[in-house]
Amino acid sequence: MTHVATHEDAAKGSGGKDLGPVPSRKQYLDLKAQHPNAILLYRLGDFYETFDDDARVVARDARITLTSRSFGRSGRVPMAGIPHHALNHYLGRLLGAGHTIAIAEQMSEPGRGLVERAVTRVVTPGTVAEPALLPAGENRYLAAVSRSGDRIGLAWADVSTGEFAVAEFQGADATTRLAEELARLNPAECLVPDNVRDVATVGYRTRVERWHFEPERARSALCHHFGARTLLPYGCAELPAATGAAGAILAYLDRTNPSMLPLLSGLRTEGNDTRVGIDAATRRNLELIRSLGTGGSRGSLLGVLDETCTAMGARALRRLIGRPLRDLPELQQRQQVVAALVDRAADRGALARLLDGAGDLERLTGRVVQGLAGSRDYLALGAALRGLPTLLEQLRATAAPALSAYAGEMDPCADVLALIESAIEEHDDGARICPGFCPALDAAVDGARGTRQWLAGLERRERERTGIRSLKVGYNKVFGYYIEVTKPNLALVPPEYVRKQTVATGERYLTAELKDAEARILAADEEITALERAALTRLGTAVTPSVGRLLWAADRVAHLDALLSLASVAARCGWVRPDLEEGETLEIVGGRHPVAEASLAGEAFIPNDCCLGGEHPHVLVVTGPNMGGKSTYLRQTALIVLLAQIGSFVPARSARVGLVDRIFTRVGAQDDLARGASTFMVEMLETATILHQATSRSLVILDEVGRGTGTHDGLAIARAVLEDLHGRIAARTLFATHYLELTAVAADLPAVANVHVAAIEQDGRVVFLYAVRPGPADRAYGIHVARLAGLRAGACRACLTARIL
Repeated sequence: MTHVATHEDAAKGSGGKDLGPVPSRKQYLDLKAQHPNAILLYRLGDFYETFDDDARVVARDARITLTSRSFGRSGRVPMAGIPHHALNHYLGRLLGAGHTIAIAEQMSEPGRGLVERAVTRVVTPGTVAEPALLPAGENRYLAAVSRSGDRIGLAWADVSTGEFAVAEFQGADATTRLAEELARLNPAECLVPDNVRDVATVGYRTRVERWHFEPERARSALCHHFGARTLLPYGCAELPAATGAAGAILAYLDRTNPSMLPLLSGLRTEGNDTRVGIDAATRRNLELIRSLGTGGSRGSLLGVLDETCTAMGARALRRLIGRPLRDLPELQQRQQVVAALVDRAADRGALARLLDGAGDLERLTGRVVQGLAGSRDYLALGAALRGLPTLLEQLRATAAPALSAYAGEMDPCADVLALIESAIEEHDDGARICPGFCPALDAAVDGARGTRQWLAGLERRERERTGIRSLKVGYNKVFGYYIEVTKPNLALVPPEYVRKQTVATGERYLTAELKDAEARILAADEEITALERAALTRLGTAVTPSVGRLLWAADRVAHLDALLSLASVAARCGWVRPDLEEGETLEIVGGRHPVAEASLAGEAFIPNDCCLGGEHPHVLVVTGPNMGGKSTYLRQTALIVLLAQIGSFVPARSARVGLVDRIFTRVGAQDDLARGASTFMVEMLETATILHQATSRSLVILDEVGRGTGTHDGLAIARAVLEDLHGRIAARTLFATHYLELTAVAADLPAVANVHVAAIEQDGRVVFLYAVRPGPADRAYGIHVARLAGLRAGACRACLTARIL
């Protein structure tokens, strides 16, 4: 990578004496001193340069070449540069590695003397707002964790959409609840007090001065931010730990990027009694958002459900899946909307077409409030708002009370649309400021237009005046405007032409008039750019007071998009509306695994029933061969319950779901070598967690507890766990096992029953029926499965002989 030296690099006096570090080096060191914990990207011409240790880090994590540069008496220092046009590409790599980036821009035009520079923004993993660095269908959260006595507070914000919320946990399970919420949010960055060492977090951890977490200081900061006298309207007045965490987020944003603060126009307090607890292991095992096979959403529950029309709808759907509820009225309200859409295919299609034009109203609003929006952004925002009245009319026209009520919650923000339409209009090359919105801009544009018209006619006039028919007027970035004359016509060149450059075909000239016109155009362009920027700033200032209304409209549209997606999947796949109740009964008739069924590409999926709790046994011991469908049966039951508790229809002939407070799964295991835990230890830790935290309202899914150790020990552990779940906890439980001896427990424990996945043997081979039937399995078919896996026949015969003996 080669860089051209500029006047800023001069470090020698006229006598050649070394005068010390060059001014640009001193300027760099001063800016770096202001941001010692960040990588400083220092704009120097067409590159963002880094020096010293920053250069080594950037070269390593951005995967670019490390070079060096001489700076007077400082000698040569390490240097790594990023081309300015590729900034976002390399920012993504650096943020992915967890770095904080301070970006220093050139604040004055290069000329004589040192170019002024200033840090214009600081970007951290949790404060990214650039669309190119954000996944369209995912939220990117900045979180903060705070302690106050025996309470743990959590706050989180998405600085691209304005979401800002808090929760507080207290009691013996506070740490567990915190871990569940962090697993749901998956924040990119988590703030913790600089004096705390024992807080488990997710994402990159950033230590912040502890006084920012002090509840009283945070309360004062939040009240000042919202212009409120008290936090009572926000629900966190009596939650000191949550308040401290929210205050820390405000302080952090104020320090790194204050322009983001106006977007946080409200604060939501989430209660612990309305959410279904799901730990990180269960989210992973059920493949809610990411498939273990593909690493992405394909093959996950999200991949099946996501037929959203907008990016903000995709984010809303992801939040619904990650946060099932036990709030019966809210779930029934969602069901009514989904049911109304399922019954109205034509309305579903019409709404989908309207939502296609809604764009990403959330993030467009964020760009406006942060002062990042250009004319195209405002044009897109106007297009989104322009479609809202038609969307509301379509909802009301369905004659469905649930959809009409939904329409009543939306504000089309007609005044904001009128303001945008008065300022921005579509133009041939995209968008521009409307004539009349800024008279000074209109005058500058008219002046530049007149000069360009003069230039457009110059070639014709000069040809007529000089008689040179091949004369051309051209432009390039090096010399600006010029007049080019070919070699055969050089004798006709007028004396007022000043030769500027020789080219292969002739000569290029300047005239006083041409240079004057060029100066006027350049000055006008600079003025137009400044006036356009000022006009957009004025428009943003006028729109910003409506940020709360815009975000609420965006929230309603996104939520509708998510529910429409659920309805579309339900209608296409033949799902049914589950009956929800507060009891402890779970009855699923003809249940199907939503992801497995979708992967069959039209082939029939074998449905199965599951009845737990109430008048049915609380615990089902599930036996049967490997590959017979036990794990699928367990997972589909958990997924059907989860779908019911996000307000969705479910893949079954019928379903009755008594709301659960937690969903636990222990399915499969792997080593955690970094923490010195074997596969068996991981399994035991997960099982112990379930036994400590499950209640009679929980759903527990256990697969092969006790494997990985000796048969007698494993069987003893499995039986002890089963008896505890049956007696002390009384949770609704599916307990899959290969220990056929464990099926005898059903004779001793009244609320335990046996079921098995059916298989038969034909011609020495096992045939899986994938049907769940009452009673225990009669055999494990392990040798048959080994033969299916390709184990050589001799080994299988030896296994069979050993078993007989």
